[in-house]
Amino acid sequence: MILPFVLFAIWSSCFALGKMALNFSTPLFFTGSRMLLASLLILGYLFIKKKSQLKFSKKQIIPIGILAILSMYLTNALEFYGLQHLSAAKTCFIYSLTPFFAAFFSYLHFKEKMNFKKWLGMIIGFVGIVPVFFIQTGNESLTKSFFLISLPELAIIGATLFSVYGWVLLRILVKDNSLSPLTANGWSMLLGGILALTHSYFFDTWSPIPVASANAFGFLKSLFLITFVSNVLCYNLYGHLLKRFTATFMSFVGLLSPIFASLSEWILLKTSPSPIILLSTSVVLLGLWIVYQEELKQGYITKKAKQVSSSS
Repeated sequence: MILPFVLFAIWSSCFALGKMALNFSTPLFFTGSRMLLASLLILGYLFIKKKSQLKFSKKQIIPIGILAILSMYLTNALEFYGLQHLSAAKTCFIYSLTPFFAAFFSYLHFKEKMNFKKWLGMIIGFVGIVPVFFIQTGNESLTKSFFLISLPELAIIGATLFSVYGWVLLRILVKDNSLSPLTANGWSMLLGGILALTHSYFFDTWSPIPVASANAFGFLKSLFLITFVSNVLCYNLYGHLLKRFTATFMSFVGLLSPIFASLSEWILLKTSPSPIILLSTSVVLLGLWIVYQEELKQGYITKKAKQVSSSS
């Protein structure tokens, strides 16, 4: 029972680790380096263990390319740009918009219905998120954009949006074309990493790379640590836990990520947790509890849990 909480506590630490990594490199270069390293690990594993899964058809090229641009390149580049100006806890909290975007895209692509109680839950969750935008950290106040939302906050919202739509694309790609998720992720990470490094080459200062020689060790340590924690450890542990727990339970535990991120930021970066984030998390949990209760009644979550069980 404790492992799901351990998983999201570890996964949430990636936001604090990401902030630490930005002390050694630029967002674009770090994004490209991380994606390339992760792709080499995934594709290398497939090459050694399951070489046949490295192949994909011509009709899968465009979906993989879109997945690379949205989910791997734009999501991570925007996330690390936002992390330069926002706290790790606040960044993680904005990612709590994920279920709301997921509900919208599920309605568009999978015709999952919305009713009064689900809309009520969404509204409560949105109201819970609003106070977080009043929290100002670092030079965030210098980058104000629309009303109370700053450019870094808009970047994280965009990263969340692209991330969710990337998962939708991956689900469609795997379901319709019988492509392995490892294959889709491996090739899209490779392409996304190349795009990020190309972007970095034209916008960052390379001398010879956007990492000072004095920061080389810190950069490599952060790169390998966040890639191992997020891409290797957490993804695999998540898949293992889905064999024991329902997707509903895992989603509820995932909503505690902002609190875990606050704690990891407190430990790693000596930043005190914000009581506003803790209070807002409680409100969001209430809204999402209403949404998930309705999805249980409609059978969407039950169907997904059965699919997970049968596939495992």
